[in-house]
Amino acid sequence: MSGSEAAGTPEAVAVRELTARFGLPGLVDVHTHFMPKNVLDKVWAYFDAVGPMTGQPWPITYREEESRRVALLRGFGVLAFTSMLYPHKPGMGAWLNSWAADFAARTPDCLHTATFFPEPGAAGYVRQALDAGAQVFKVHLQVGGFDPNDPLLDEVWGLLAGSGTPIVIHCGSGPAPGAFTGPGPVGALLARHPRLRLVVAHMGMPEYEDFLGLAERYEGVHLDTTMAFTDFSERFAPFPREALGRLAGLRDRILLGSDFPNIPYPYLHQLHALERLGLGDDWLRAVLHDNGAALFHVKPRTRAASRPL
Repeated sequence: MSGSEAAGTPEAVAVRELTARFGLPGLVDVHTHFMPKNVLDKVWAYFDAVGPMTGQPWPITYREEESRRVALLRGFGVLAFTSMLYPHKPGMGAWLNSWAADFAARTPDCLHTATFFPEPGAAGYVRQALDAGAQVFKVHLQVGGFDPNDPLLDEVWGLLAGSGTPIVIHCGSGPAPGAFTGPGPVGALLARHPRLRLVVAHMGMPEYEDFLGLAERYEGVHLDTTMAFTDFSERFAPFPREALGRLAGLRDRILLGSDFPNIPYPYLHQLHALERLGLGDDWLRAVLHDNGAALFHVKPRTRAASRPL
């Protein structure tokens, strides 16, 4: 799929019309997945079988090869996105970081993403990733099945707190709880490292209010919108309407996330779900673009950078 073909799809046109309506140059999506094909195939197989956990099927809407997925995001007008990837066992972290560094080098609008696992040597390869220019890290407590307070990660958290590098962390208990999900382990981590710049994935679904509380307490805590408020998620993990005021109050620390390509609905639906919250145009502009652009120093594309692939 060429860039012009991706930009010309009805959905891409609708996404760009929405962002233009709010006077935005495009979107900054902090939660998208690009990873080695053999790993992504296993992730897709997981979602193909996840129906019993959520009580509804989870079809992958954008089950496309890598270059087509990049073209689709560019067609939507996404100015910057991530390659969220994560190990589920020791020995994977450094290899995934090497792949992600190469992907970022050949995909300049992808934020250089890295990851880690509690294992000897984790601090070493995290330091290498930072030295190589990593802009964001991904941690998945549910898939990894580890305690973020594992002593093997003490130096890692210190490095990340000291550098101010954002970490997108899946720590809520959706779609199914893990041994170390929920606000307790992350709350303990923040008590030890209060300067960490954590981005709580999925708004902390389903423990939304607990994670809003952590964001209210720690100024480095952000939340991403990934899958939250959509019709799909509202059926099994509805966001409490009484917490909308708190969500409005954290306007500057809510970031757009989508989970592209692993979503069971069109990309546009996440944007409509945020718009229908009714929190105002300024809130929506901050979430769709301004907060992510400020956090990651994203600039609007130049005319040359916007040419079709």
